[in-house]
Amino acid sequence: MKIPKEIINGFYIFLGIAIFFLLMEVLNLSHLFYLRVLNVLFIFYGVNRTLKMNLVEGKNTFLPNAISAMITSFTGVVLSIIALLIYSYARGGDAYVKSLSEAFMFGGDPSVPTYVLCLLFEGSASCVIVTLLLMLLWNNKYKAD
Repeated sequence: MKIPKEIINGFYIFLGIAIFFLLMEVLNLSHLFYLRVLNVLFIFYGVNRTLKMNLVEGKNTFLPNAISAMITSFTGVVLSIIALLIYSYARGGDAYVKSLSEAFMFGGDPSVPTYVLCLLFEGSASCVIVTLLLMLLWNNKYKAD
């Protein structure tokens, strides 16, 4: 059974994000919220890689490539959020999330499920934005449907 390129590239997105955040944790830089925004670069990399692979395979219609890009980015985001859920509970659950939320976007006392759900919405929006930007970038390579 061959694993689809969307899943493989989504896994690369997950690996990049996981290594980046673990490195930030080890270097004690996780409190710098603006560094967390750089995870979008890994999403750009994975989606761009999928689109390049599609073009090499001769798949040059817009809509199937847009769907392929969305699947790739959403796979990476979902895997990353699942890993964050597991990591958060391993590091102390709500207390760990509270330490994250002080330097980021949440006020009050978010629980792990609330934090993960909010990140899922943010990640989904990121998937759509990255897909649209890269589809615009690659637009002249695709023929109209």
